[in-house]
Amino acid sequence: MTHLAHHTAFIGGGNMASAIIGGLIRQGMKPEQFTVVEPYAETAAKLQQDFGITALPAAGPALAQAQLVVWAVKPQVFHEAALPVMPFTRPALHLSVAAGIRTDSICRWLGTQRVVRCMPNTPALVGQGITGLFACPSVTPADKAGVEQVIRTTGQSVWVDQESLLDAVTALSGSGPAYVFYFLEAMTEAGVGMGLTAAQAYQLAMATFSGASALAAASSETPEVLRQRVTSKGGTTYAALTSMDSAGIKASFIQAMQAAQKRAAELGDEFGKA
Repeated sequence: MTHLAHHTAFIGGGNMASAIIGGLIRQGMKPEQFTVVEPYAETAAKLQQDFGITALPAAGPALAQAQLVVWAVKPQVFHEAALPVMPFTRPALHLSVAAGIRTDSICRWLGTQRVVRCMPNTPALVGQGITGLFACPSVTPADKAGVEQVIRTTGQSVWVDQESLLDAVTALSGSGPAYVFYFLEAMTEAGVGMGLTAAQAYQLAMATFSGASALAAASSETPEVLRQRVTSKGGTTYAALTSMDSAGIKASFIQAMQAAQKRAAELGDEFGKA
C-alpha cells in the first residue's frame, strides 16, 4: 500500500473507472478516498450503489485533495472536461486512459508535466487486462510505482519509452480482444456448420482460446514451437494451417494490425488539436 495515493480523483465514472475503483477498494482504499466527477445521473447512481461513492456532477474544490487524477473520459470530451478541473489539480499526478490523446495535449490542457498516458484493454473489466504505459520525463520513479499499483488492479502492464509505441500497443492489445472475439465467431460458425449446436461450438472455441493461452503462459517455448508440437505432417492441424497459409491469413492479419496502428496515430492528430 506504500505507493497508493491517499486520495484519488476520477474524471469520468464509467466502466474503466469502475474497474479500477473496485480493484483499489479490494486493496484496502475506502470510498471516502475517492472523488469522482460524473455528470450522467445513471452512471453516478451505479457508483453509489456499487461502492458507496457519491459522484460530483461537475468539477469542484473537492478535487484539490487528490494526489492522483485518473482521466477516464471519452477522447472527444477530454479538452472540455479538463478546463474546469485544471485549477484544482495542478499539483497532482495525472493518469490518462483516454484513447488517442497525446501527452503534449494533456500537459497543455492541464498545466502540468506530471502525466502518464496508458492504453488499457477491455479484459481489465474482469482483472485480466494488459495496459501499455508511457510517462512524461518529469514523472518520478515513485509516481511510476504508484501508477503500477493502480493498474495492477486490472491486470498486467508494460512501459514503453516512446509515446508513438502506444499506437502499436493500441493495435496489438488495445484492439486485440476484438480479434479474439472475431476468431471465436468464426470457430463457432464453423462448428455449427459441422453439426454442433451453437452452445457446444462456442464452449469448445472459448475453452480452446483460454486453454491455449494458459498453456503458452506456462511454457517457456515460443508460439512457433508450441504450434509445431500440435502439427503432425499430414494430420488434421496440418490441413487447417496449410489452408490458412495458402489463403495468406497471417500476412492479412499483420496488415490489419498495421491499419489499426495507422488509425491510432490519426486519432491522436485529430483529438489533440484543441
